[in-house]
Amino acid sequence: MKRWQADGLLLAVAAIWGLAFVPQSWGMESLGPMSFTALRFALGTLVVAPLAWREHRLGAAPPAPTGGPSRPLLLAALGVLIFLGAALQQIGLVTTSVTNASFLTALYVPTVPLLAWLMFGQRPHWVVWPAALGCLAGTWLLTGAHAVEMVVGDWWVIASSLPWAMHVVLVGWAAGRLGAPYTVACAQFVVCALLSTVAAGFLETISLEAIRAAAGAIAYTGLVSVGIGYTAQVVAQRHAHPADAALLLSSETVFAAIFGALLAGDRLSPSGWAGCGLILGCIVLAQLVPLWRRRF
Repeated sequence: MKRWQADGLLLAVAAIWGLAFVPQSWGMESLGPMSFTALRFALGTLVVAPLAWREHRLGAAPPAPTGGPSRPLLLAALGVLIFLGAALQQIGLVTTSVTNASFLTALYVPTVPLLAWLMFGQRPHWVVWPAALGCLAGTWLLTGAHAVEMVVGDWWVIASSLPWAMHVVLVGWAAGRLGAPYTVACAQFVVCALLSTVAAGFLETISLEAIRAAAGAIAYTGLVSVGIGYTAQVVAQRHAHPADAALLLSSETVFAAIFGALLAGDRLSPSGWAGCGLILGCIVLAQLVPLWRRRF
C-alpha cells in the first residue's frame, strides 16, 4: 500500500469514527457504558473474524517475533489499550456532549509523536509539532473556544486520550511486526469485549429491552466503527508514520462536529468553522511539507 492510499484510508476511518460519536451518545440513553462497549466490540469481532481465519489459513502471519514481546503479549496489550480508551470515552459520553468528547479525545494528537519518539526512536518531521498544536487549537475553536464548560464526563474523556495515544503508536508497530493485520484487529476486539463484559457484570444491569432500544447504535458502532474502522486503522498504519496517523485521525473531530450538527441538533459557530479549516489545513501541511522537502 502506498503512502497516499494509507493516508486516504486513515481519513476514511476518521470519518467513520466521527460519525460514531453520535450513536455512542444515543446508546447511553438505554445501556451502561461497559455493556455498550462489550456489545459493540463483540459485534466487531464477528465482522473481522472470517478475515482473520482466512489470513491464518493462508499462512499470512510470519513466525513469532524474537528479541521482544511475544505475539500473545502484544495482542493482549493492544486489547487492554483499546478497552481503556473506549471504556473511559464511553463513560464520559454519559454526561458530556458529542462536541466536547470529540475535542477532548483529540488531546492524543500531540502525545503520539512524543511516545513514538521515546518508545521506538521514530523522530517525526519538524512540521508535525506545529501541525499537532494547530489541530488542538482547531478543536478548541471547534467547541466554541471560551464557551467550553468542563463537566465530570470531560475528565473521563481526557483520561481516555492516553491509552488512545498508546494504541495509535503500538498498533502500527505490532501489525508490521506480526504481519497479520486482520488477526491483530480480531484479537484486540476479543480482549476488549471480554474485559468490557467482565466490567459490565460487576458494575451494570443489562436487559433485552435495553439492547433493543440501543440496537441501531450498537449496529453502527459495532459493524462499522469497530468492524470496519478499527480494522482499517490496523491495515493502514502498517504503511503510515504514527505522527501522520495521529494527525489524520484527529480529523474525526471535524466529522463529529458536522454529523453532530446534522443528526444531534448541534450547530457550528463561526469559530467552529474556523476550527474545521485549521485542522484540515494542518493535516494537509503535515503531509505536503515532507514530500516537498524530498522532491526539492
